[in-house]
Amino acid sequence: MLTLLAAPAEPATSAGDAQLVVAALLGIAAVVVLIAWGKVHPFLALILGAAVLGVVAAMAPDTMIESFSAGVGSTVGGVGLLIALGAMIGGLLAESGGADGIVNRVVGRVSGTALPWAMAGVAALIGLPLFFEVGVVLLVPIVLLVSLRTDVPLMKIGIPALAGLSVLHGLVPPHPGPLVAISSLNADLGLTLGLGLIIAIPTVIVAGPVFGNFIARYVPATAPAALLPTRHPPTTGGGRRGPGSPAAVRARESVGRDAGRGPAGDDDLLTDDDLVNPGSGRPGAPVDDSGTETARRTPRFWPAVLTVLLPVVLMLLRAVGELTLADGTVARQTLDIAGAPIVALLAGVIVAMFTLGYQAGFSRSQVSSVLGGSLPPIAGILLIVAAGGGFKQVLVDAGVGDLVADAAKDANLSPLLLGWLVAVGIRVATGSATVATITAAGIVAPLAATLDRPGVALLALAVGCGSLFFSHVNDAGFWLVKEYFGLTVGQTIKSWSVLETIISVVGFAGVLLLDLLL
Repeated sequence: MLTLLAAPAEPATSAGDAQLVVAALLGIAAVVVLIAWGKVHPFLALILGAAVLGVVAAMAPDTMIESFSAGVGSTVGGVGLLIALGAMIGGLLAESGGADGIVNRVVGRVSGTALPWAMAGVAALIGLPLFFEVGVVLLVPIVLLVSLRTDVPLMKIGIPALAGLSVLHGLVPPHPGPLVAISSLNADLGLTLGLGLIIAIPTVIVAGPVFGNFIARYVPATAPAALLPTRHPPTTGGGRRGPGSPAAVRARESVGRDAGRGPAGDDDLLTDDDLVNPGSGRPGAPVDDSGTETARRTPRFWPAVLTVLLPVVLMLLRAVGELTLADGTVARQTLDIAGAPIVALLAGVIVAMFTLGYQAGFSRSQVSSVLGGSLPPIAGILLIVAAGGGFKQVLVDAGVGDLVADAAKDANLSPLLLGWLVAVGIRVATGSATVATITAAGIVAPLAATLDRPGVALLALAVGCGSLFFSHVNDAGFWLVKEYFGLTVGQTIKSWSVLETIISVVGFAGVLLLDLLL
């Protein structure tokens, strides 16, 4: 379980309720305006918003700084390590060709009518350790080629893939949003993970294949010619994400050779021999530790799948042990240690080094390079999450959280509904799911004390669902989807924005249903 530093017994200010309300509104408004209108980086916007909140709430400067620093430190210590370890697993999965192998095995062995379901499943699977943007970069070349080769409408395949990635990004650790919500609310990670997976399955089905089949009739998108896989992809340096990034180049190379040969004779879209995996773009061709170039190998399918699922399984086993095993038994202690988030993800990294890195032919130095290269792209995410933790702690220490909790009790408003609505409002205003999760979780954190363990886990999931609501022009993901699929702004709103809204609403409905059953 992730924990935060305990808030002081007494609020750090003597401001009245009205002043605290104004302080909270102005602090959040400052973040919204700076991000949406001023185009200020969310890291700086959250720091400045916390300053506005503290000043208006009449917090002493040294107290405000101490509160913000404590929030940053506790968030990085609890969440930052997990994000970094998850990025390492994702980096090895992407750069070794393991992701390509998973896509090839699943997509290449299904018929046209089952392709949308297969794409949703593949996206959800490889989306476990990968951030949304990286997953898009990996999957889009495959989606474009599959649509081209099978004559299945692009939206019919693309929407399920996006749904699988987005649902996992918003609801399931080790993605930043769910981790921040779990940390802020002091929720049980294993229980939240299990409930999140239960909600994710029907949400992916409704928002993916079902909605994709519907919207394909109204958004007749075609694969952009400039993004179709080619034999000679551009060469770029590492670190940048986009059509010319190392991951995108590798993904295009993996399908480009097959695309150049013309239609296949059967449903086997890609063969294992067609997958070309040039590594990370940083280490180059595989070499042994003496410097001799070695043959490139595609990681095997089942080892790659089990590597991705290992941290999830360990954390779920810990949650099961907490429910079924007595305290103090050897089995319970073993599961508690193995299922601790940092241990589970560290185990995943170590296993991935062998099943993905060395299996692909990388030397020890190349594996180290891939692991190190996976960290710079997440630096911005870590900073935003850290600053959000500081903003949240200033909210808590000023007494705003207790004020909101008291107001919710008086209004008889469900904590789950309040968390979802607050996240929805901030998401629509700022365009950032992470900022929405951080801020909403901080505001409703005191309400978690009134809930049981399943209730706290569901509150974290409600906040995560709200943070995905209606992505539009102030969200970088909106433009990423628009450009990759060659859509107009209107078509992107009809497809992607509506997709995100469906995920948010259906996911929250699942939260409410589980709340009734548990």
